[in-house]
Formats: sequence, C-alpha cells, structure tokens
Amino acid sequence: MPLSDPKWKAARTFGFRSLIVLCFLGGLFTYYKLDIKFVKSDMRARQVRPPVLCVPGDSNCSTEWQHNQPQEAAAVDMEPDTILLIWMWPFGYKFDLNCSDFKIKKCHLTDNKALYDKAHGVLFHHREIHGNLENLPKEPSPWFQKWVWLNMESPANSGPIPEITHLFNLTSTYRLDSNVPVPYGHLEPVTSEDESFKIPAKDKLVCWIVSNWKSHFRRVQFYNELKKHVHIHTYGKAFGSDISDQDYSKIVPTCKFYLSFENSVYKDYITEKLYSPMKLGTVPIVLGTSRQNYEEHIPGDSFIHVDDFSTPKKLADRLLYLDKNNSEYTAYFNWTKKFKVKMTWFGKEHACKTCGYIQKHRVYEYVHDLNKWYWD
Repeated sequence: MPLSDPKWKAARTFGFRSLIVLCFLGGLFTYYKLDIKFVKSDMRARQVRPPVLCVPGDSNCSTEWQHNQPQEAAAVDMEPDTILLIWMWPFGYKFDLNCSDFKIKKCHLTDNKALYDKAHGVLFHHREIHGNLENLPKEPSPWFQKWVWLNMESPANSGPIPEITHLFNLTSTYRLDSNVPVPYGHLEPVTSEDESFKIPAKDKLVCWIVSNWKSHFRRVQFYNELKKHVHIHTYGKAFGSDISDQDYSKIVPTCKFYLSFENSVYKDYITEKLYSPMKLGTVPIVLGTSRQNYEEHIPGDSFIHVDDFSTPKKLADRLLYLDKNNSEYTAYFNWTKKFKVKMTWFGKEHACKTCGYIQKHRVYEYVHDLNKWYWD
C-alpha cells in the first residue's frame, strides 16, 4: 500500500492516537501507583468511585476528569489547587481557615460538605467518629480523594473503633511516623527579632499542677514517693484548686523545676506538659516515654528524666543539690541561646499541614491497618 494512500494515512493516524492514549494511561497508573491489592482493601472499607480514564481535552470524553482536577478549586478560592474538607471540627473547636501562618499557599480549607466531590482530602477527628460510623460520608468518595485520620490523644485515652481500621489513606497525629506528624510543640531557631531569654525569678523548688488523678497512674505513684524527700508545691483539681490559664502562666515561671508527668506512656506522646513549662522558663522533670525518644524532640541537656535515677530519693537529692548550685542549674537553659518553643495550633495546624502534604503527594496512599499501627 503506497504511503500516500488515504487508507494508510488513516491507519497511521489511528495507530498514533492509540499510542498516545496507551502512554497516557500507563503514565497515569504509574503516577498514582494504584496497587490493586491496596485498592481492593480500601474499597472493602468504603466505596470509591474509579477514575474516568480518558485523554484530557477529548471532546468525546466524560467531563468528570476535568471536573475533578485541582484547578477546579479556583471557583471557591483565589487560585487554590488543593481542597481539604474538615468533616468534623476537633472537639467542636472551630478555627480560621487561613494557612498563611504556615507558609502554605493554594490550599483551600472548608467545612462546606457540598464540596465533598471536589475535595482532595477529608479530615476526620477520631473522638467525633461514632462507633457505627453513622456520621461519616455515605456517598462513594472520588478516586482522587484521601481520607485523613486525626488523633492527638494517646491510645490509652482514645479507644479503637474496629470499623475504621481500613478506612483511611493518611494519618495526622503526634507520632513522628505519621504521614503528617504534628507534635504538641517543637523547638525552632531564634531570630534577631526575638527578645533575649532571661530566667524568671524563682521562689519555689518543685511544682506540679494536675487534674487527672488516678492512683494506678505511674506518675501518681512516683509523686507519692518523691514528696517524701523534697517539698512539692501542688495545684489543680487533684489538690482541690482549679487553676486558670492565667494562674498557670503566673505560677510555673516561679518554680525551678516542674513535674512534666504524662498520664500515659507511649512513643512520641510528649504533650504540652513538657513544652509549656519550657516556654515559661522552667526545667521540666519528665516521666513518660524513654529519654532517647525525648531527645528526638528536644536537647538532652534541657530536661531531667526520672529514669536517670534508680529511686525517687536520688532524684530528690539531685534537685536539692541543683538548688544550691546555680551554675549547674542554669546550664539547663543553654538551649534557649539557639531555640525557642513553638506550641502547636491544635486543629488548624493539622488541617493546613495535611492540605500541604496532599498538595505535594498526589500518589495513592493507604493506611494498611490503622488499629494495629496505633493501638498494638
């Protein structure tokens, strides 16, 4: 058949177009890494609408492809490319939806459930999920959408829900191995605009403010032994006094040491009980996860760990020694020359960083077994 023959030209055109379509489909599946066994597991847990596989711009193709592309969000915000739907407000606490504080651009946060079909991510807070899942979306999720599980409570303070173990694509918790880790606080470098740190005046050696009191808690048992050897100034509901945030900010700086005792012991579960006293200029005495784990978050010479001492009495002896040796005591504040404490903006920080994560990670992701990962 001559190359000039119309039939040859038609066949060549058809073959060329077919090659383009095949290359596009191959690239699509490679980009999104749709591992079949993951998708099947995901679809057992929730219904997912599959993508419409067609070449963008094809007039004969369904408009669903173009309808669900990131640029579609421009109709609801100034040039966003990622939409994160907050399905349930954490503990009912609402925050503003601007992510500029975290230098995250083109992310549109919303609680408008009418945007469910366009949302690239949907954020769910564990405490608000009903055991029967009645308050979760009933409609199948778009193929490109990621469900995100948010939880800042330890496994001991938030029970598992068997039905959700295969529901989610991403996690956002205090744990560093989360897809979107958001600790309760962190250290960031000081700048020339920050005021020089000064150790506040002290008139108390050891302080503790606590409300959640249970005799079987390790922290309660340790306190009961420690108080036999050193005086501890105590406050909070557990000791018959309700302390406001303003009271807290006045009391803690006047203490040389503060008992930063966690109510449960889990990897990376390091809460405001550590970061707030550090921010207020007090040396934390920590009881919680291992020293090694703490040192993944803060300098090793910025705190005292109860596990460094074989008995509570030996810890008390060390505190009494530091009370009389100021140069050794002030060395615990060396970290302030380079760093300052930044507290987490609960809820908002999770939402913004999750949106930023989804913006940069369009590939398919899946939490294989949430309950095993978090509670086992």
